[in-house]
Formats: sequence, C-alpha cells, structure tokens
Amino acid sequence: MTPLSRREFVSAGVAAGAGLVIGFYLPHGSKSANDSGFSPNAYLRITPDNKVTIVVARSEMGQGVRTALPQILAEELDADWKQISIEQAGASTLYGDQSTGGSASIRTTWDPMRKAGATAREMLISAAALTWGVPRSACSASNGAVKHPASGKQSSYGDLCLKAATLPVPTDVPLKAGKDYTIVGQRIARLDTPDKVQGKALFGIDTKIPGMKYAALSRCQTIGGKVTGFDDSEARKVPGVSYVGKVGDSAVAVVADSTWNAMRGCRALKVTWDDGPNKDLNTAAVVGGLKQAAAKKGVSLYSAGDVSKAAGRHISAEYLLPFMAHAPMEPGNCTAHFQGSKCELWAPTQVPQDCRDTVAQMLGLDPDQVKVNVTLMGGGFGRRLEHDYAVEAALVSKAVNAPVKVTWTREDDMRCSTYRPSSLHQLSATVDGSGYPIALSHRIIAPSISGQKGQPGPGGVDPDLSDEAAPLYPVANYSLEYVQTDTPVPLGWMRSVYALQAGFALESFIDELAVGAGKDPLQYRLRLLAKDQDIQYFGNTWHTSRMRGALQLAAEKADWDKPLPAGRHRGIACFGCFASYVAEVVEISMDGNAPKVHRVVAVVDCGQVVNPSILEQQIQGGIVYGLANVLRAQITVDKGRILQGNFDDYAPLRMEEAPAVEVYAVPSSESPSGIGEPSIPPLAPALCSAIYSATKKRIRSLPILSS
Repeated sequence: MTPLSRREFVSAGVAAGAGLVIGFYLPHGSKSANDSGFSPNAYLRITPDNKVTIVVARSEMGQGVRTALPQILAEELDADWKQISIEQAGASTLYGDQSTGGSASIRTTWDPMRKAGATAREMLISAAALTWGVPRSACSASNGAVKHPASGKQSSYGDLCLKAATLPVPTDVPLKAGKDYTIVGQRIARLDTPDKVQGKALFGIDTKIPGMKYAALSRCQTIGGKVTGFDDSEARKVPGVSYVGKVGDSAVAVVADSTWNAMRGCRALKVTWDDGPNKDLNTAAVVGGLKQAAAKKGVSLYSAGDVSKAAGRHISAEYLLPFMAHAPMEPGNCTAHFQGSKCELWAPTQVPQDCRDTVAQMLGLDPDQVKVNVTLMGGGFGRRLEHDYAVEAALVSKAVNAPVKVTWTREDDMRCSTYRPSSLHQLSATVDGSGYPIALSHRIIAPSISGQKGQPGPGGVDPDLSDEAAPLYPVANYSLEYVQTDTPVPLGWMRSVYALQAGFALESFIDELAVGAGKDPLQYRLRLLAKDQDIQYFGNTWHTSRMRGALQLAAEKADWDKPLPAGRHRGIACFGCFASYVAEVVEISMDGNAPKVHRVVAVVDCGQVVNPSILEQQIQGGIVYGLANVLRAQITVDKGRILQGNFDDYAPLRMEEAPAVEVYAVPSSESPSGIGEPSIPPLAPALCSAIYSATKKRIRSLPILSS
C-alpha cells in the first residue's frame, strides 16, 4: 500500500456488515490494495451496537493525546462523548508519519481529524434522510443522533451506520465555526486517567505474554567501544539463566526466567571490551571543540539588513549549555516475539514505523511482517524517538526462539543513551543612544542531531532549527548563523531540543541589553515588539503582535507593576517555537547561592485550545521538567564514559522544590500549534533574570547550580 502523507485527508471505507469506517484518503479513486474501496485501519469506526471508536495514531506518553485527539474528531462528528472509546493504532501506512514529537500531534492532525468527523456526520445525516424519505436539509445531527424536527424522528448513529456506509463519500464537507464547539475547548477529563489511578494501565515495562523470557544486556560504557570477548561461566551459574550471547558489536545479552535473574547474570558476566577511539574523551575537550569551531564560517539561518554596517556601542556575550539526558521514569524496554516469518513487538515508542522498519531490516523481514503494538510509556521526552531497545529485543528473541522482554537498567538508560547536544552561543549587538539594538548577531555553535544520524539538512543546516530558533525581535540588522560541529557523543532529540538552547542565549542577552540600557526588562521587550510585523523564518511566519500579547498578559497576571515582598525577585522572558508563543514570569528568593522558585506565571498563545486542562498539565509538566534541567541537569564525560548514572547524580525536581505554576492561554481562533515543548525555553532566561535581580550575578552557562 502506498504510504500516505500525514496531511492527506480522510476518505471512507467499509467491510461488509462492519458499519461506518472513516479512514485516510487513498489516491487513485479511493481504492486500497485489495480494491475494497475502504481502509480497514481508520480514525473512526461506528458499529450497529452504537459504539463509536476513535483510533489514535500518535503515542501516549503522558501528554494527553488519547483524549485531545478524539475530542477533535468527536466535535465535528457531533458525537455523544459518553459513547466514545479509543483504540491505539500500531505502525501503519494509513496515517502518514506517526512519529510523536516536535509538539506535532494536534497541530498536524487538526484538519484531518476534523474532516474525518465531519465526513462521517454528513454521511449519517444523508443516511437518515434517505431512510425517512425527507429532505436532507431538514435533518441535523447532535449528541450521537440524527434528528428530523418536523416529524420528531430520531435515529442513533448505530442505527444509521450500515446505511451510511453504502453512500458516496463527500469530497467537500462543512466544518464547524469555533463559536459552535461543544467538545473542543472543554475541560474534559482524560480518558486514560481512571486506569492509571487504579493501576490497570499497561506500560511497555508491564508487558507479559505466554512463554516470555527476560533479558538484560551488558553494554560497553565507553562511547564507541566494542565487545572483544566474554566469559559466561559464572553468569550461567545464576539460577534461571538460559542463554548468553552477543547482540551487535557492543553488548552481550543474558536471558533468564526473570528480569532480576537476568540482571544478576549480567553482573556475573565477564566481558572484555575494546574501548575504541574515544577512550580519552572528556567534557573539557568537548567544550574546547565548540570554542575552536566558533572561528569557522557559519551558515545563515536568517538575515536582515547588514549587521557589519551598524554604528554605535557594541555589546557581546557568550553562553554555554551542556549535554543533557532525557531521564524518563520508565527505563528503556521492549518485548519481541520472533516467529520465523514474522515478528511482533510491544514497544513504548514514539516512532512505531521506525521500530517496524528497522527491526524488519535487522531480521531480514519485510516491514509488513513486523507488527508493532504501541504501549503507554512512562515518559519519553524524545528518548523513545530512538528504537535501539526494539532492535535488541527482536534480535534476542530470534536468538532464543522465544518471546523476550528486554529491560534496561537505570544506569544503562543514563550512560548508554543519546543526549541533547552541548552548544555554544555567541551574541553581539550594536545599540543606539537609548540602549536599543540597531544590529543583533546570534551564532549557534553545536553538533547536528540529524547530521549525526546521516540525515543532514540542506546546506548543512539541521532541519530542526527551522522550528526551534526563530528570531522574534524585528531588529533592522539581524544575523542568525549556525556552525555545525562534530562529536562522538551519541545525540538525540530531547524535549524542546535546540529551542531551549537558543531561547536561553537570546533571552538572556536581551535581559543584559535591558539592564545595560537601564530599562525595565518587560518594557524593553515590549518596545522591541511594539510594531506589528511579520517575520519570515524558513517556511514559518512569526507575528510580533502575538508575542507582545503573550508578554502583556503574563505581566498582568504576575502583577509585574506591583512591588514584591522583601527578599523576593522576579524575571521575565519569552520565546516562540513549534508555532507557539510563550511568556513566563519567574518569582524567586535566594537561599545562599541557590534560588528557591516560588511561582511561575506562564502565558501561551497556541491558537485554538482543544482541552484547557490538558494544556495546563502540559505547561506545568514542562516547567517542572525544565526547572530540573536549568538548575542541575548536565551530562559530563571522562575517559570516554558518561559519569552520571542515576537520579542521585542526575536529580529530578523534588516535591518541595516545585513552584506554584499558573497557566493562561491567549484566546485565539487560529489553528492549534505546539504545546508539549514551548514552555521550556523561556524558563531558564526568566529564572536567570530573577537571579540577577537578586544577586547582580549574570549566569551565562547552565546548569545554574554548577555555574
């Protein structure tokens, strides 16, 4: 079957007696491979028992897509929300790109899911009109039923679905206006919460299937190292151990009758390692490499005017950010069952299609011979955009000819992972007599995640920078450049990726300019954003009016113009990424050299809000995650090895450290934009601004508590 773009819309299909099924538009006359004319895997299924099932094609890792995405479809369907059930899609060709990342789940499926619901609604109305022999225009749908007010007739969607499935599929259907929404925009309780609260929800690590064995792997701790040999004599003495063998070049698997015994076997295993070319790598060398690369010519990401010709006082600063780990609560795991001509996976993955395709390649199968069951996951933050754990499980299952669950230790999850890249930022400005920039230059020196993975963007520009480093201040002369560096440290996408880095550097520098000009940091930003202007950055258009509106609302809600109690200080910052605009005010006190964050006020302009409660949860979670990162999160390297290994030396935020977080959304009828990541970038510069207010100490490298 031809793969379909995630932006392509929804058509219809039917299997005899199955009811109404709405799936993706299939090119060339809406015919699928078996010429049935309908997709068997679809967003929506309505059956004669009046059951409405909405299929969710994105992964649920705590962000709420199993509720928010069904809300979009159910709104246009005019469904009875109490009748809605959800079904998780596995890897499929029907849904375009199923990757869950880049804050894209809602913003890229908004239109397809609306059209899926509206198409079904129109077909159901037509079915009712034909059944009753009345004009279609005299019928309407609401709350899971079609009604003919003149006669008082009413039929449920279940009563009408078989008739509706025989009708032609409309190609252009009316969509609701925002003022008519009754489901979208409502604080509907998450559908997956009851099972989680009651302990019924099954995450990847909970998977159990008949005959399953358990595996743990001894992995080379040195970056780029390999296995040269192993002695398994002691490991095989551990009760329950049934197999020991190499997996790839850099790991040895121990299979047993429990995860605990497999891990015991790993500890007893004696492996000889070749530490490889990176055995002397350390953090100082990484930082030195960034500074050396800074002398290279960069690739232009954005340019306005000519920064070299601006005359005035010159100000510059340099900002440094470390490697960081994702550190989700659920460590890497996957269950695989290889059965010769096919393989089935149970994977907590953000990329089911990549899991399918890579496992198929490694096993010598076709992609359609690999089935991926997407489980709940205990956090992802981008780590589960990789699929190394799925490959491991599949290879071990093949080796032992049995279903196997691979579970990573916490230490391996920290030390044998992928990492958000370290980066260096050089900023400079030429300011006028009032201290406002007439020229601004920002150079980003960092390795490329996509480039390291063999997918460099055009012209050497990492493709993620187009979503994550937009300039939002319309300075007349502006230069934004990217200098790509190399590193042997394995790189991966981590929540907000380059936006956290670019936002910290740019907004910290703007704060420095404001202080240098003797201006209030809020008023300084508002002056820069005073004129309504559109900024074109790659294929995106950014609006100064929307950023200004978010800043103004944040200041209002935080009582920016009112004095704080003695000992309290605050800072402000804003940033735009993933098509959303966020402004934050952070209020702190100082406990010695450490800040105590009491309150964060966050305002987001993300277009139409699908579920205000989920939006608040996303922003609150992002701020808690971001606060842990900015305070103390860093991955350091010595002798080619990652030093951090668990939550004792890579500590998450503790309960007593969590601030009060207030979330406000700017009312908007624009299409929804990203929300999973945009709350993170403004946090660090706003916090550092507050620290400067309290101490007059300027922080230019993260994390704060090691600065």
